[in-house]
Amino acid sequence: MPAKPRSSTRATTKKQSSSQPWLHVDGSEIQEFGTVRTWPLGMSDEAREYSCERLNQILADTQILYALYKKHHWLMRGPTFYQLHLLLDKHADEQLKLVDLIAERVQTLGGIAVGDPRHVAEITVVPRPPNGAEEVPAMLSRLIEAHETILLASHDAASRAQELGDDGTNDLLVSDVIRTGELQTWFLVEHLVDTPLVEAPHNGHGRAPRRGARSSK
Repeated sequence: MPAKPRSSTRATTKKQSSSQPWLHVDGSEIQEFGTVRTWPLGMSDEAREYSCERLNQILADTQILYALYKKHHWLMRGPTFYQLHLLLDKHADEQLKLVDLIAERVQTLGGIAVGDPRHVAEITVVPRPPNGAEEVPAMLSRLIEAHETILLASHDAASRAQELGDDGTNDLLVSDVIRTGELQTWFLVEHLVDTPLVEAPHNGHGRAPRRGARSSK
């Protein structure tokens, strides 16, 4: 007697695979800003909460400083345009690296780094500049003042973080934020010194004689 053909047992309703992405996904917030998750980092919750709060303030101000550097880099003008145009862009790149370092430190501590520009604008204490262009000395002064704001906060936060046992935050603030800020401030400050470019006064009594000029005696 001929054998009966075997019937297929594979399910016919199996969902076929697809490479179509799920778009317009709506999700809930899984961690609120200002909170800290528990990490096995060998430091107290108090230390991590304090560091995240101070770092986020410095992070917001640093993002504004970066934006100011780019704005002034674009709007620079006058006889020193080329030098300052390049210098400010170099400083901006260095500040952008600090933004990433600070944000990653907040995340390492279990917090939430401030990132949305609209949120940054709500937190920062750096004064807003006019929308248009300022004179060059005013733009440089604005950058120096923003640096000082960040440096003051960084010195204070680094000292307190060390007291709480957060050596990593202390090291970041001292080795990266403070040292970078101090160096950049020096470069900016020296551009605001009103010094002669060609001839200099001689002992406070008029100008020095030109090289090769004959004496009147």
